[in-house]
Amino acid sequence: MAEINIKSKAEIELMRQSGGLLAQVFNMLDAFIRPGITTMQINDRVEAYIVNELNARPASKGQYNYPFALNASLNEVVCHGMPNNRELKTRDIVNIDITLEKDGFISDSSKMYMMPDASPIAKKLVETTHKAMWQGIKVVKPGATLGDVGHAIQQTAEKQGFSIVRDYCGHGIGRNMHEEPNVLHFGKPGTGVILKEGMTFTIEPMINQGTYKTKTKKDNWTVITRDKKLSAQWEHTILVTEQGYEVLTLRHEEG
Repeated sequence: MAEINIKSKAEIELMRQSGGLLAQVFNMLDAFIRPGITTMQINDRVEAYIVNELNARPASKGQYNYPFALNASLNEVVCHGMPNNRELKTRDIVNIDITLEKDGFISDSSKMYMMPDASPIAKKLVETTHKAMWQGIKVVKPGATLGDVGHAIQQTAEKQGFSIVRDYCGHGIGRNMHEEPNVLHFGKPGTGVILKEGMTFTIEPMINQGTYKTKTKKDNWTVITRDKKLSAQWEHTILVTEQGYEVLTLRHEEG
């Protein structure tokens, strides 16, 4: 494995800046996303806000030749959903995943939006995924392991009858969107990378209603559940602090 980049105090301040700006993007979206608008309208609104209001850059655009400012993953889409002109319906759930770069440092976060008539199982899945992410975050501290993080997430999801996606994971982040280490959302306590103060990485569990198995659509980008059942995801960028953790992308409703 390549070396894990431990951030300096100055770099951490820039990561905090980027994360705080990204939280503002989601605060703006809370009043914007509703049935009847398209994921392309959400994409265009986010790009304009990041560039014009925050004087920052949507880091996903151009990464791996990706043409958009965000991923919009709807219902059975696990991750990497591409914005399009389909209007949101009253029963939909959608994950909006955004990366933002400011002064050379990148933050990464995603949030689920449930439309007003989402089914009870959709609500349970979305709420369980949110709880699982936080259970993983709460074990972060120097000396803990990534296996501890993955185990906490896995236990929370499986206790509710849901499954953890195995094919995609969280990742180190900083000057680059994807750095070491990989952060699996399942695992055994006491195994894997030992956490150290100054590490920054994402925790972003993808949790499925049915099987954990996925497949990629013909666009070679969009990932869906193999059984076409629902999937949910939440994501934050995390800093390992001297005593525990700091959520660099914390949103106002979570503070």
